[in-house]
Amino acid sequence: DRQTLVAVLQFLRRSNLRESEEILRREARLLGDDLGTTALSPASAGLLAGSGSDADSGEALLGRGTGAAAVAIGGNAATVATSSPGVAAVAAVPPVKGEARVRCGVCPSSRREARGLWPLCACWPFQTEQLLLLAGAFAVGGAVAVEDQPDVSAVLSAYNQQGDPTLYEEYYSGLKHFIECSLDCHRAELSQLFYPLFVHMYLELVYNQHESEAKSFFERFHGDQECYYQDDLRVLSSLTKKEHMKGNETMLDFRTSKFVLRISRDSYQLLKRHLQEKQNNQIWNIVQEHLYIDIFDGMPRSKQQIDAMVGSLAGEAKREANKAKVFFGLLKEPEFDVPLDDEDEEGENEEGKPKKKKPKKDNVGSKSKKQDPNAPPQNRIPLPELKDSDKLDKVMNMKEAARRVRLGPECLPSICFYTFLNAYQGLTAVDITDDSSMIVGGFADSTVRVWSVTPKKLRSVKTAADLSLIDKESDDVLERIMDEKTASELKILYGHSGPVYGTSFSPDRNYLLSCSEDGTVRLWSLQTFTCLVGYKGHNYPVWDTQFSPYGYYFVSGGHDRVARLWATDHYQPLRIFAGHLADVTCTRFHPNSNYIATGSADRTIRLWDVLTGNCVRIFTGHKGPIHSLAFSPNGRFLATGATDGRVLLWDIGHGLMVGELKGHTDTIYALRFSRDGEILASGSMDNTVRLWDAVKAFEDLETDDFTTATGHINLPENSQDLLLGTYMTKSTPVVHLHFTRRNLLLAAGAYSSQ
Repeated sequence: DRQTLVAVLQFLRRSNLRESEEILRREARLLGDDLGTTALSPASAGLLAGSGSDADSGEALLGRGTGAAAVAIGGNAATVATSSPGVAAVAAVPPVKGEARVRCGVCPSSRREARGLWPLCACWPFQTEQLLLLAGAFAVGGAVAVEDQPDVSAVLSAYNQQGDPTLYEEYYSGLKHFIECSLDCHRAELSQLFYPLFVHMYLELVYNQHESEAKSFFERFHGDQECYYQDDLRVLSSLTKKEHMKGNETMLDFRTSKFVLRISRDSYQLLKRHLQEKQNNQIWNIVQEHLYIDIFDGMPRSKQQIDAMVGSLAGEAKREANKAKVFFGLLKEPEFDVPLDDEDEEGENEEGKPKKKKPKKDNVGSKSKKQDPNAPPQNRIPLPELKDSDKLDKVMNMKEAARRVRLGPECLPSICFYTFLNAYQGLTAVDITDDSSMIVGGFADSTVRVWSVTPKKLRSVKTAADLSLIDKESDDVLERIMDEKTASELKILYGHSGPVYGTSFSPDRNYLLSCSEDGTVRLWSLQTFTCLVGYKGHNYPVWDTQFSPYGYYFVSGGHDRVARLWATDHYQPLRIFAGHLADVTCTRFHPNSNYIATGSADRTIRLWDVLTGNCVRIFTGHKGPIHSLAFSPNGRFLATGATDGRVLLWDIGHGLMVGELKGHTDTIYALRFSRDGEILASGSMDNTVRLWDAVKAFEDLETDDFTTATGHINLPENSQDLLLGTYMTKSTPVVHLHFTRRNLLLAAGAYSSQ
């Protein structure tokens, strides 16, 4: 509001930050020199009182939070943390270049030189508009309190309105009539208002104990809402008394996170003019209090463009949320000239044709010599050093890659399906090692079962007494330490006390992760087939876990709505990624290990920066909880699958949806790109595996500046021309897919007799 803006502008002037003041004036369209003429509210005055004369000397403390952080602001620094479930935002006064940098407490260096006006740590960039978040916090209460959960009564008290309850239906139907009679180009955009207004007006009536009016309002208008909000409306219909609202998570989410609507300036002006003419303050108050309207200049979007992007718990993502730079390129591969030559000569000498070696070596060399311009710096995050065994494995991988089948529309992969028969324990998770030698199943009876899928059986290391007798200098020492007496095709791992929902092999095949309803993630040794560590951090069921492509790091996500980044040698998580409004249902590392994607029951996908802990992308468009994620091998694209049966394709660099694959009729639990990225395979609860042409899906993308700025995406009408094949199982839902190093597709699931 104006008072808060004036307070911030006065503060900037006192701190001698003239250029920042000018930027904010232009943003807020306050161009006159009228700072002295506006009386300040007590809260805004409090903002200035803290800055005082010591603005230059450092950090003036303005408010003491009840939790982990307080708000500090001054000529040299500003640090704010807000921690309500829907918000993970930090705001600061913007320097000259429209980007503030805030010290986050997690980056290794304490301070670096700023790029703008202030000497701040360079690990946390934020956009100019977020200054208003900070201002809003002061306007509300003079200080920002940081708590794990918002104070319920404070959250609900915003519904203390004095409007006439009998007129709510009239207000809503009046707006509905106005929108339905407006021009086609505006109608689609303004129709987005129906759902959030309906929810907030209903909650206002319930909170103020107008129960009969609330019931009548709900019954009259709930049928007008879009079909993808039906699950949310079912929860809403159970809130009929003020008491019901106090412990309801869905209600709190809706109330604490502003619902985001993306609307063109023309449509917004039309709405504003209508509400002011009708003096419909009740609706205008809700729009200002509970909605965030992201206004863009240009043509209004069509119904199809809007439908593709909406559907999440909190509306669309703000455009600002997808503007941070993302290093989506791949890290430079290390070179292995000598071992590769030796290995190759051994293999080639039998035929006496060393000529074959040349192109293969060039191929490997060209991969490692060229640095991807979009790749992160090699040392951006510390990665584990390669052991000799890792180098040998990479050499094997390269040799396998030389024999890889090149897939495409004319050459589809063979599919080998592993069916778990008589899985009465209830199969809940599957993973396959990168070299396709082992398969693991997580089960509802809390066991983890590992099978060898090659003739080589699984063996444990000998006991300590037997190991002491072995000659450690012998060439075959790695073979001698294994105990032949323990050899078997199957090993069962006991330790969890609830269903196992996620499993993941380490890249070197020495370790296995499993996560469970018991709230723990366990690390198992595949040398001894025993549990090494139980990681306790989540308080509720953990739905998914995955190793980094480089090993050492792993990620977990659960019912507590956060994802956690761990290292195998730390008991505590290294990063906690908070921001989702519902369970984190699936997690996936980017191929360069610098980013983590998380899918959630709030129907959004978020991309997190491992180094800073920031959320750098928010993707909305799915109409149900997300259950599968897959990055393309080149790191540029992300495919996501959900309960709505759609596969959505995203351009990570531009932060845009670039494709929609329709065909499945049930939840998609498995997605995987072929090794060369030419084919995308999807597996679903509808008992099918479908193959899609990924090359065609990603060619000729419209990612010009206008599309990026406004989100005017143009998806192809029909995705059937991208579908290369559909393969039915008899009665087996597909829960996992895996391409071998030679591009054979492996699929897995448990036979269901229903």
